[in-house]
Amino acid sequence: MAFPVTRLRRLRRTDALRNLVRETRLTPDAFVYPMFVCPGEGVRKEVRSMPGVFNLSVDEAVKEAQEVYSLGIPSVILFGLPDKKDEVATGAWADDGIVQQAARAMKREVPDLILMGDVCLCEYMSHGHCGIVKPGTSPQSLGAAARDALSARGVAVKPVKAREESKKVIDELASIVASAVSKFEIDNDASLELLARTSVSLTRAGIDIIAPSDMMDGRVAAIRRALDEASFTNTPILSYAAKFASGFYGPFREAADSAPQFGDRRSYQMDGANLREAMREIELDIEEGADLIMVKPAMPYLDVIAAARDRFDLPLAAYQVSGEYAMIEAAARNGWIERDRVMMESLLSIRRAGASIILTYHAKDAARLLA
Repeated sequence: MAFPVTRLRRLRRTDALRNLVRETRLTPDAFVYPMFVCPGEGVRKEVRSMPGVFNLSVDEAVKEAQEVYSLGIPSVILFGLPDKKDEVATGAWADDGIVQQAARAMKREVPDLILMGDVCLCEYMSHGHCGIVKPGTSPQSLGAAARDALSARGVAVKPVKAREESKKVIDELASIVASAVSKFEIDNDASLELLARTSVSLTRAGIDIIAPSDMMDGRVAAIRRALDEASFTNTPILSYAAKFASGFYGPFREAADSAPQFGDRRSYQMDGANLREAMREIELDIEEGADLIMVKPAMPYLDVIAAARDRFDLPLAAYQVSGEYAMIEAAARNGWIERDRVMMESLLSIRRAGASIILTYHAKDAARLLA
């Protein structure tokens, strides 16, 4: 019946009534807290663009893990900043890699904390991409690529005074640089071996859930096969199944020192315009053996989360990424929003869209509010 018999405001009158009929609920056991582990001892270096988030040495990371677990948060996901980088991401799969060290230490001190290991190569590659670069020439920075391209074409850069002439020169240089950069390609199939090797190494070190985030085709199958061959048949895979090429990753690249030195990641991360393709990506990862699936970023892609929840029965995660976190923190510090209210509202929106697991840098603060 319509108004005045039906009055929906009756159930909004008090906090107790609102809580009684609430459809979507947040709990700390839905959260995963991302952590960045770096070499050294006693290191707790705040990330400039992510206030409250730190690069942590192993000893400090263990303390952080203890705090996380005490707040009722069941899991962390680990990212590593290696001592050295190279062109085959040695630090990702070495037995003494920084994440491997952290995993062993955390398992000793907080054995019941679920450890997720991000499996990607960008933090460990000298060029910052998520896979092996081909052809076999040494990867270059954008500046080096431009310099070599200009030299190869016999182009001399001279001072230009006239505005029209300047624009012409700039356009020509841009074309040359684009041509130079386009010569590089990420070798999908060659990268699978390194991803599989990294997954086995992390599992040996104590990682409970392997989380490939590289967006190479076929990586889930390659990782599943490698884990099974190493007798890790019970290790689940959380696939970053629909990971979009997003501008919201900026602060993370500062935190993990993983910005690509040339080009970008649009040739392997997804186009933000494509919802149907995201469903295909997820479906293929499930066919390859994924046990859990993830959408990343979260809030700009709530429709993708909702579509995935409607279509697939696997546990569904979403990553509230660094840019989402940084925007909330920056706006709050300027007094433009109520930080805690907006933080909780943003997490609730992700949960309401269908994600049962939320990776978020706000996990600790949100858990305290929910206690």
